[in-house]
Amino acid sequence: MKKEHILVIRFSALGDVAMMVPVVWALAQQYPDIRITVLSRKFARPLFDDLAPNVNFMEADLNKEYHGVRGLNALYRRLVAKQFTKVADLHNVLRSEYLRMRFNLGRYRVEHLIKNRSQRRKLVSGKQDKRVQLPSSFENYAAVFERLGYPVDLRQFRSIFSAEGGNLNLLPAVFGPKKSFEQWIGIAPFAAHEGKVYPPRLMEQVIYRLIQAYPKGRIFLFGRGEEEEKYFQLWCAQYRQCVWVGKHCEGMYQELILMSHLNVMLSMDSANMHLASLTGVPVVSVWGATHPMAGFLGYNQNPENVIQIDLECRPCSIYGNKPCQRGDYACLQNIPPERIVDRIITIINN
Repeated sequence: MKKEHILVIRFSALGDVAMMVPVVWALAQQYPDIRITVLSRKFARPLFDDLAPNVNFMEADLNKEYHGVRGLNALYRRLVAKQFTKVADLHNVLRSEYLRMRFNLGRYRVEHLIKNRSQRRKLVSGKQDKRVQLPSSFENYAAVFERLGYPVDLRQFRSIFSAEGGNLNLLPAVFGPKKSFEQWIGIAPFAAHEGKVYPPRLMEQVIYRLIQAYPKGRIFLFGRGEEEEKYFQLWCAQYRQCVWVGKHCEGMYQELILMSHLNVMLSMDSANMHLASLTGVPVVSVWGATHPMAGFLGYNQNPENVIQIDLECRPCSIYGNKPCQRGDYACLQNIPPERIVDRIITIINN
């Protein structure tokens, strides 16, 4: 009898791929006799390479090698050679739909992600009575495997690392070792869209207050991009406790190791919230245009650590990519820095 081999498809974005990890881990642990191959972009490899003995990773360059219909046909032929028995499409976009169609024509067992689009539209409609908590991405992913015949229990996953965290010896000397009297606080202050970014002038106040509260602490700034470079350079020059992580770490795996040793992470509704969640670290998350009710809160995160304010116009967007209806981003501008700092202090003290 042929051994079950499940193909799991998810090409982007980083946060959504990261949310697959607890689900794929649970599947691998609860069904050790099946093989699982995750098909994604190159950036996702560190999340799955050592996740479980029966989990493999396969990367696909959709911009070059597998671009367009001809490229997808070539990718399909490569996938067929792997002798998969079932296919889980956890993306449900045009590219994965095309591959799904090919597998369906080949009489494979195929299931796909249901995105609850009508419920999402109601959530951002501006009508308060339509606002209800939607299933989390973890639940939606798990539902795909259940329809394939593999129900999973997500409650056992804690971290991609052991209880001691990742190996700090694999990081540049600037990071460790962690001293017993130090508080390590991570801050990921930016996101892909303006509607999800706490204003930098207010974030600097958060940093200043944290340094006042923990003068022997260290603040690690996560993120890569033009805005990060602009502000991290300023903050690191002004506050000796600040460390620009991307300037020293070689890649995502090293950043995950560092995250696993933090006391707390402060993040927007962004990929870093999900990455930190995979290391078992409590995350204080700041929400503006988006809302946790859409189902994108980090894995196993305490809703009490969510920082947001109630406005009639919130949420106005599922992904934060729509312009502010008011024009002032009050959902973020009106969050006082001390509220964020108080929550971080509460977590560290407990």
